[in-house]
Amino acid sequence: MDDRIIDPSALSREPHVEPEDAKETQEVKAQQALLNDVDPSLTDADQVAQALNVDPRTGLSSDEATRRLDKFGPNELASAPPVPKWKKFLQQFQDPLVYLLLAATAISLVAWIIEKANAAPGAEGGEALPFDSIVIVLILIVNAILGYMQEAKAEEAVNALSEMTAPTSNVLRNGRVERINTTDIVPGDILVLGEGDTVPADGRLLAAASLRIAEASLTGESVPVSKKPATLDSAKALGDRANMVFNGTSVTQGTGRAIVTGTGMNTQVGKIADLLQSTEDEATPLQKEMNHVSKILGIAVCIIAVVVLLALAVLEGFHSVHDVIDSLLLAVSLAVAAVPEGLAAILTVVLALGVQRMAAHHAIVKKLHSVETLGSASVICSDKTGTLTRNEMTVERVVVPSGEVELTGTGYAPEGDMVSIDGSAVPENVANEVLATLGAGTLANDGELRAGEKPGTWEIVGDPTEVSLVVAARKTHADKKFAHFDRVAEIPFTSERKRMSVITRNATDAGKLTVFAKGAPDVLLSYCDRIYVNGAIRKLTEGDRQDILDTVERLSREAYRTLGEAFRPLETDSLAQIPGIRTNSAGEISDISEQAEAIEAHLVWCGMVGIIDPPRTEVRDAVAEAHRAGIRTVMITGDHPLTAARIASDLGIIAKDGKALTGDELDAMDEAQLDKATSEVSVYARVAPEHKLKIVESLQRQGNIAAMTGDGVNDAPAVKSADIGVAMGITGTEVTKQSAKMILADDNFSTIVAAVREGRGIFDNIRKFLRYLLSSNVGEVFTVFFGVVFAGWLGIKNPESVGVTVPLLATQLLWINLLTDAAPALAMGVDPMTEDVMNRKPRKLTDRVIDGAMWGDIVYIGIIMAAVTLIGMDMHLTGGLFTDRSVDAMGHDAQMVEARTMGFTILVFAQLFNAIASRSHLQSAFVGLFSNKWLWGAIGLSIVLQLLVIYVPFLNTAFGTTPLPPMAWLECIGLAFFVLVASEIRKIFLRMRAKK
Repeated sequence: MDDRIIDPSALSREPHVEPEDAKETQEVKAQQALLNDVDPSLTDADQVAQALNVDPRTGLSSDEATRRLDKFGPNELASAPPVPKWKKFLQQFQDPLVYLLLAATAISLVAWIIEKANAAPGAEGGEALPFDSIVIVLILIVNAILGYMQEAKAEEAVNALSEMTAPTSNVLRNGRVERINTTDIVPGDILVLGEGDTVPADGRLLAAASLRIAEASLTGESVPVSKKPATLDSAKALGDRANMVFNGTSVTQGTGRAIVTGTGMNTQVGKIADLLQSTEDEATPLQKEMNHVSKILGIAVCIIAVVVLLALAVLEGFHSVHDVIDSLLLAVSLAVAAVPEGLAAILTVVLALGVQRMAAHHAIVKKLHSVETLGSASVICSDKTGTLTRNEMTVERVVVPSGEVELTGTGYAPEGDMVSIDGSAVPENVANEVLATLGAGTLANDGELRAGEKPGTWEIVGDPTEVSLVVAARKTHADKKFAHFDRVAEIPFTSERKRMSVITRNATDAGKLTVFAKGAPDVLLSYCDRIYVNGAIRKLTEGDRQDILDTVERLSREAYRTLGEAFRPLETDSLAQIPGIRTNSAGEISDISEQAEAIEAHLVWCGMVGIIDPPRTEVRDAVAEAHRAGIRTVMITGDHPLTAARIASDLGIIAKDGKALTGDELDAMDEAQLDKATSEVSVYARVAPEHKLKIVESLQRQGNIAAMTGDGVNDAPAVKSADIGVAMGITGTEVTKQSAKMILADDNFSTIVAAVREGRGIFDNIRKFLRYLLSSNVGEVFTVFFGVVFAGWLGIKNPESVGVTVPLLATQLLWINLLTDAAPALAMGVDPMTEDVMNRKPRKLTDRVIDGAMWGDIVYIGIIMAAVTLIGMDMHLTGGLFTDRSVDAMGHDAQMVEARTMGFTILVFAQLFNAIASRSHLQSAFVGLFSNKWLWGAIGLSIVLQLLVIYVPFLNTAFGTTPLPPMAWLECIGLAFFVLVASEIRKIFLRMRAKK
């Protein structure tokens, strides 16, 4: 049946079952039979635990969990099978520009065949082999191999990031709560669920306190479903199984524990979706723009080729087969010159390397394309606690009706004393009221303090604010004084209620019940009508109420977070007898959390605590850096407005007299008023999660690129809506992490600013190598185009022949692209950031990657490259403008081989000098000339390869080159160097214009 917990063979081996022990073996068989036939929702939770051979109080042992993991496999859904390596390799050829090159190869092959077929009798018939076609194909294969290797490296980087952002879950193992990777969960594990958790597997509830789970992703139910562990009396539809939790759903409220009954494909989600994770990678906006640019280049070159061929046909005509062959070779040369080989692969690798660097600095970017958005951030909306501050909450002040004390010690170590503010001895009545306040705070509490693995260290479980109360109670031994109170029910804290209450049973007072509550003082005070003073309870007066509110304001001005504590003796030992409690006909209470109005009425105020969370020392500098970069920092917190304003002013977010806007004030505004407020106000206090979404949407309406941090489940909508959703890696819930584009591994605001800086640097580097690549390709196109148009003046065309003579061979151009596209471009992708990277205003997402100024650089450098290349060729050809007369003794064919070798070499060195010049649009290339060692390594490699193609005999044949004399090298380097000189001259004029 579909609802079986697991396959009966799953528990065929249990560590404690000895083969010779017939009795125990029989018990195991009975458990297997139960597992085979039972619907867990119709079975008592204890029976399910027995069938799965686990003690709900301690959970599985580590050894047993490992054995079950081997048996059942990882807790993950089936994904699409990986693409075979051979298919990934073939995908390197699935590009319009590669198709253009393959067409060029075919044209070159046809030209060779025609030339061979029309050779005169007894003549050699041209080349013995179609070297142009062979070399183009070989280089395409080499380029495909490089692209495959680069994409494989990018995939490794993305997979490493996926492992870093792998979801984790709380389970009970070895008698204690442990956080493990969700994939390691096995049947029989005890899940420990809390607000914001994603349910990692199907399970049968063991216990629940006000537990509500959003199951819309599974059942379509639009509102969270209340969950209770009671056994169902009949089979129910999936959405009505109130005692079951299901993989992929999320906890919106409360806490609970469940025993895992199904993992991976054996869950309800697994039955619905066989290939849930088979998603296709979408091209990034940057890649789309680059593909567009490449296509435009290809189309432009095709148009140029057609125009030139038509012009030649009209002006000179095609008089022989050789004229047709020459024209076809011209088309091949133009096509090869236009194609920036490997551009997409280089982009992917540069982004992947940048994302890896971010991860090393605690900013885990989940998608490569998010890097493009990061550098454009104009507003960073941040939580206060833990992000702008250290999240090491410490109770420093305790204010009770009879006085005020200070607790010494900081952090989570329970070491410190109770001292009076003026240094005198603490009166006994004040001390008793302090103990009552801290006792209430530690009972209405889900936090836990544990000794760390290293001596003298402490670990916390739960909310840091709650743990600070536990630490304070231990310092004063209030925890021991209230140890006889046992929790029996809970009304959990929510961001809307801003308070938490528990009902406890007093073991020393005939089991009578007492309510303990904590929460925001102004909220909790509204539920109090009595006060605890000098060991007695009396009526709370308006004067008392005003004094308490004045104290809250005073502590808030001193940057303390305040929490009020209260209690209520119920004078009964039965929940059903509490005044105002609703019960059913059987006298049972359905859900105590839904009756808060009866439980939290007539509370007794006992005191409040002042908690300090010191700002992170590095955040002030990060805020200042963000301000210099044109990025506004906005603080959003649930704290008191005065606390928020004080912390914000200390961090430089607002001026000393700056004010905070509250959630209530936001609610009273219409859209126009809200937009005006968010354009001016940078601190928001006492806000609920829905206010975050309002703020983000308002900022986006004003054209801002907004980053938003979040940790709680209710933050997920705002985090998802933000341009850059940022989840907290330490305190963040799994739901929020899944909604975010970036995860902070250290929950530190400075990491966001560092990620923006890195994002800007990556984008700058992408523009650098795009300027370099495209100007190089344009230079090649201009060389071929102007070399054909002015062939007669330059001596390229033999006066005794008709038809077209291409200045450079297609194989030479392809070799240049292979040299200059890969190594130098990749090296420029890791170029060090410039000092002014955070002194510029944010880039708008609507700004083109290749803007008008860059196109100016590209065309200018392309023209200079073509000019120096053709001049160098002209110097070695008879009949040119700058002819070296020593070549007159050579025939034109020999001159063309030498001239092409010169042009080939000049163009290679011109592009290497261009790589140095392209590192900045305005800054001189000589600033930080040797700061990028990878670039110089790439340049050195390119030079070595060029020497090989000129001086290795078989490469001479393949690429149509000849060894050059030493003097020719001086000409090549001198002419190529002019590209750098011309670039520097242009930058000087651009800097002068910028100053004006």
